[in-house]
Amino acid sequence: MIGLDTNIVVRYLTQDDPAQSRKATQIIESRLTEDQLGFISLVTMAETAWVLEQTYHHSNGEIAGAIEMMLQADSLLIQNEQEVFTAMVTLKTGQGTFADALTAALARWAGCSSTLTFDRKASRIDGFELT
Repeated sequence: MIGLDTNIVVRYLTQDDPAQSRKATQIIESRLTEDQLGFISLVTMAETAWVLEQTYHHSNGEIAGAIEMMLQADSLLIQNEQEVFTAMVTLKTGQGTFADALTAALARWAGCSSTLTFDRKASRIDGFELT
């Protein structure tokens, strides 16, 4: 298994830098296989969503589509895949940011009854409690 950093994932998804995008594509499409998986951590997933939103101005639907594509790739192992999927669905439905939705999903995974927040927007996500 090989870990993938955010910059590899972003270059692959955006194809915005000819040299680095070509290398990222070669890694993800040729070097990684079901026997030699690419590992994407929760930090990398959250950073990727943030970069796509803040730097590339992708919509929630576009970000959710990119995350869904990564979840479906046979050559990628996504940390806490089910929680990432849950956060992606929340993002796709426009209920909140990917990071907030992932926070709620991971808290449920850890056995939390709720996640306290001061953030009104995040409190719309199932599992958050506005305090």
